[in-house]
Amino acid sequence: MDPVRRRELTRYGAPAAFLVAVTIAVLLIKSGLEGSSQTTTAVVPTTTRATTTLPPPTTTIVLTTPTAGTTSSTTTTTPGAKYYVIQTGDTLGGIASRYGTTVDQLMTLNPGLDPSALQPGQRIRVG
Repeated sequence: MDPVRRRELTRYGAPAAFLVAVTIAVLLIKSGLEGSSQTTTAVVPTTTRATTTLPPPTTTIVLTTPTAGTTSSTTTTTPGAKYYVIQTGDTLGGIASRYGTTVDQLMTLNPGLDPSALQPGQRIRVG
């Protein structure tokens, strides 16, 4: 064989043969680790949405009369209020359509709510 041809074959052939050998070794090891089963398993993520009816918040108002020095306390609740616990991926528009209301109504029921900063686990009033 011509020495130039032999050098060229060595220059390109040796790295190619090495890569082929490593690829075959990796495939054999991988198939050995997976077992001899030909079963393919697919994992599909799912999302579960939960609607929770929690007891309504209680507001306690304490009244103090300065002259008499007496204190009275009154507890108020919102009867029939419905609440929803925010899940990952929820938007106010989606929640509003689920409960047959509007985003504006949700904002009215939840003063101080930032629609762009909803957190999973956060409880909002929906009715």
